[in-house]
Formats: sequence, structure tokens, C-alpha cells
Amino acid sequence: MNGFPMRIVPACLAAFLALAPLTALADDTTVVVELFTSQGCSACPPADQMMAELAMRDDIIALSLHVDYWDYLGWADTFASPVFTARQEAYGQVAGSTVVYTPQIVINGADHVVGSRPMDVAELIMEHRQQTPQVDIAVTRSGDDFIIDATAMMPPPRPNMIVQVVSYLPHAQVDIARGENAGRVADYYNVVMSWQQMADWDGTAPFQGLVQPRDDLPLVVIVQRADHGAILGAARLE
Repeated sequence: MNGFPMRIVPACLAAFLALAPLTALADDTTVVVELFTSQGCSACPPADQMMAELAMRDDIIALSLHVDYWDYLGWADTFASPVFTARQEAYGQVAGSTVVYTPQIVINGADHVVGSRPMDVAELIMEHRQQTPQVDIAVTRSGDDFIIDATAMMPPPRPNMIVQVVSYLPHAQVDIARGENAGRVADYYNVVMSWQQMADWDGTAPFQGLVQPRDDLPLVVIVQRADHGAILGAARLE
């Protein structure tokens, strides 16, 4: 969970690689959906199951982040990380709230909704699909590595941004022995295993960086306003 499943290399090294084109699955309708969930939360299974449907859609990057603040109930979430709890708390602070809860969904880093309200989630996803991304991301493959090129599309002054790389486990099944979900065999989808910062970026010049995966987990790149602001662009690395 806290290891580094990929190596991030300074952009200058990319010039020495022989590049083969790769089509990124990013377009005008890609929406990032983050679900904050826990194996120890009795209200979470419906939201976890909804992620199974969202994970199948090409226009959505669905990510499940397991938090650790329910572990005291008798079952330590096998995917939980304090890093993900801190991310949820930071989102709350930006929104002016000190309360965290599960299941919570954050859409494109901007809109918060209870994860067990599928109609509200669907409406917000539709709204964000109609928005034009402010950062264009292109992905090129070189062997097993990925070259990330990002261009800011918004006019100056541009915000400070963070380029991030996320790895996730597409599917996992967990036999929960204790806690509020004791006896449940739970399925989880697109479980985030690591969330790494690749670089700070001010958008003045195009960004380029190299990602060298160290395992077979799927990866996505996310460009987000600094300090847990809105997500401005995202793409899968496949």
C-alpha cells in the first residue's frame, strides 16, 4: 500500500527514448469519480457495488479509496491507508467541512455527494461530462514505459497544478470476519493501491514526464488544481 509500484523519471530523459504512439483514453467526457469507502462501514456495500458499473465505462475513471477511521470497530480494512483518509479530509477542508463519512463520492475533485445516492451521482457525472477539460493529456508508450504530455488549455493566469499517477487493483474479493460487515464476502472495484505526486506544474509551458511501471497494475494520470482543487484532466495509461 505504501510502496512505490512505479518509477517516475524527470522529463529530460524522455528525449532519449524511442517512442511508439499510444492512444490515451482521455476525451471531452472523461470524469474522475473517487469513492471513499471502508470494509468496516455497513452503509458502504451499495456504493461499492455501484463502482462495478462505473468501472466498466470508458468515459469514467472510477477509483475506490479505502479509509482507516472505521478500523476501530473490530475489522482493519485490508486496503485502507491514512493517505486516503488525509485526502478525504483535505477535500472536506476545501469545502468548509470538518466532517468525513463513508460512503462519500467526490466527482472531478469538485462536487461531493453521498455514495449511496445513485441518482445524485448520475446527475453530477452528466454535468461534468458536458464540461470541456482544461488540460489536454496525451500518452505515448515506449516499451513498458509511458510518456505523459500535458498542455494547459485555459487562458492565463493559470492555477498551480499537481500531476499525479494512481495505480489500482481492478477487482478484489474480501471475506470480512469481524465488524459491521462480519460474514459478508465483499467485492471491490478499482481499488487504489498508490497515489503518487509526479510534479508541480504552473501550466506556462507544456509538461512532459516519464512513468516506468514496476508491476502490472493499471495506471491513470490526473492533473488537479493544487491543494485538492478541481481535477482539470485525466487519462488512463494502457
